[in-house]
Amino acid sequence: MDVIKTQQISPRPIEKVIVHPLVLLSIVDNYNRVAKDTRKRVIGVLLGTSFKGTVDVTNSYAVPFEEDEKDPSIWFLDHNYHESMFSMFKRINAKEHVVGWYSTGPKLRENDLDIHRLFHNYVPNPVLVIIDVQPKELGIPTKAYYDVEEVKENATQKSQKVFVHVPSEIAAHEVEEIGVKHLLRDVKDTTISTLATEYKQMI
Repeated sequence: MDVIKTQQISPRPIEKVIVHPLVLLSIVDNYNRVAKDTRKRVIGVLLGTSFKGTVDVTNSYAVPFEEDEKDPSIWFLDHNYHESMFSMFKRINAKEHVVGWYSTGPKLRENDLDIHRLFHNYVPNPVLVIIDVQPKELGIPTKAYYDVEEVKENATQKSQKVFVHVPSEIAAHEVEEIGVKHLLRDVKDTTISTLATEYKQMI
């Protein structure tokens, strides 16, 4: 799948995506319960805020999702479940909005642009954050993207949507850091432990 580098787009609607550690832990927990030791990925909704080109991802929830391994055009995302979950989260924190969605990838897939299109119903510039739940090396386990219309030089060719890579980072408020440190102290799960090691090196 074609991906445009961030610097090729000007002006850029999104400059940076910040992912909070509790979002990562929630996604890993869901993956371990639903898709560990399978070829499946898990998908969910990202909540947070967006201001002056920075998307701040502070919360998330998983959404039931199925796809045909042989035919990527066949997939199902439980929209009713998403609507009811979002309604509940809105009552808890009205400041958090849908800012995009996540996938445990671990890389972009053919149907991701189709799924991404759904989230334009909730936000003008949704982000897709791919979380590598089984990282092979130390480093930030996130890759973030948004989509743009790529205009072809040849006028006879149709323009098409493509993903643009955007920098991402892991960051937390002070209260979050304290909570996460306590949470990770006795973690024995290797997947979460790897993420914990990476997170500790970042703070």
